[in-house]
Amino acid sequence: MTDQRQSRRRGQGELEALVLSVLREADESATAGWVQERLGGDLAYTTVITILTRLLAKGAVTRERVGRSFVWTSASDEAGLAAHKMRKVLDAESDRQAVLASFVTGLGPDDERLLRELLRRTRGEGED
Repeated sequence: MTDQRQSRRRGQGELEALVLSVLREADESATAGWVQERLGGDLAYTTVITILTRLLAKGAVTRERVGRSFVWTSASDEAGLAAHKMRKVLDAESDRQAVLASFVTGLGPDDERLLRELLRRTRGEGED
């Protein structure tokens, strides 16, 4: 007999995105228990703590001690988390130029145009 929880298993990235989404919806800093409750309670409290701790290490959330526990606040959105993952992959490679060149040549025309525009803006080109 197959455990139903096994079929609903989510990947780490998906869980991180869900936790970030819940934290962004909070009016203020939130406890891990509050996050767990908003996620529907199907995750163990320890799993929520593990995800929050990983997000803290990635700079995607902040935490502050309140009493004997912590409250958590989103410091990044899903785009920021994805960018962090991309930088981590790039930092792990010895030939950054080859990785970036391969990435850029694989972009479609719309993404290439967007990347060029973003680079132009960050360099301040066209500003007088």
